[in-house]
Amino acid sequence: MAETRHFQLPIVAQEAKEENGNATNQVITELGTVKYKRWICILLCIIFLLCGQSVAALLGRLYFDKGGKSKWLSTLIQFAGFPILVPFYCISRPKMLTANHCSIGSNNQPSIMMLGLVYVTFGLMSAGIGFLYSVGMQYLPISTVTLIAASQLAFNAFFSYFLNSQRFTPFIINSLVLLTISSVLLVFNNNSSRLAGVSQVHCAAGFICTILGTAGSGLLVALQQFALRKLVVRQSFKVVLDLVMCQSLVASSAILVGFFASGDWKGFSGEMDEYGLGKFSYLMVLIWTAICWAVFYIGAVGLVLEVSALFCTAISALGLPIVPIIAVFVFNDKMDGIKVISMVLAIWGFISYVYQQYLDDYMPKTENTGEISELF
Repeated sequence: MAETRHFQLPIVAQEAKEENGNATNQVITELGTVKYKRWICILLCIIFLLCGQSVAALLGRLYFDKGGKSKWLSTLIQFAGFPILVPFYCISRPKMLTANHCSIGSNNQPSIMMLGLVYVTFGLMSAGIGFLYSVGMQYLPISTVTLIAASQLAFNAFFSYFLNSQRFTPFIINSLVLLTISSVLLVFNNNSSRLAGVSQVHCAAGFICTILGTAGSGLLVALQQFALRKLVVRQSFKVVLDLVMCQSLVASSAILVGFFASGDWKGFSGEMDEYGLGKFSYLMVLIWTAICWAVFYIGAVGLVLEVSALFCTAISALGLPIVPIIAVFVFNDKMDGIKVISMVLAIWGFISYVYQQYLDDYMPKTENTGEISELF
């Protein structure tokens, strides 16, 4: 009998070891599947953001280049496309919660009044930022506006440090320094940053408004991340839609007030008649610009929800080479040595930041695998 027990013990131990090994493999497989699905979602958001941003920026410049004059109308079409997002409510579904996506210190959903205050605040901020960018778009080449907007990454990192406990590493600091230098170079490049018929005063106003709009965008994205992770308990694609649509509704309403109060609406009919590409093209430019901005906002808020505000801003900087190069052929923008250097620095800064994201994603994966093995 003792011998029987003696032989059974190794068998039981071996079976327990195999069960533990299978459980470990199952956990690792499930973690891999969740990460795989998450990165598919992130990839879709990146495509939405880059395509929407690039096409909308080019169409926005085309509006002014062919005879458009209303800054209020140019701002309105940045947000007026949100109704096309309504069908997305039919396909939205909750996503798996993670530690990063849970509210801290509260298990209850925020009150409707609190959410309303957040949406109104974000909407008014968006309206102001959009108007500043419209001023810059009217008085500066699109390539210059786009390259200045790259400094949003630096502004966002600064605000995220205080609001979202953003960690600064050597690669992120290197990225921020390069992007800042890239934008500063353009400030001293006055010769190629002047459009025909634009005065020095208007050119300076365009620079100032674009920089202020960029700083405001960095703050807004950081605040969106803060609100999503601190106020909203159950995170889902519907949460993204709610934020985009409510924010766009408030922004559109505020801009409409300015559009009518400024008297710009009186010249709408005449502007359409005198548009260089004709009435139909005038309407198409406005409609498709609005649609592209709506697609951009879905991608942007989705990245803030899935990753971080700083990652969203870094991906936005990835579109830098696209718009300036196309603008050289479409709008005859000058691409001199300063702009080329600025673009190279901006791309370098983006690559530096993406590499840090790779390290952040790879290291926890290896650490978690080791921890799981130790549990068994």
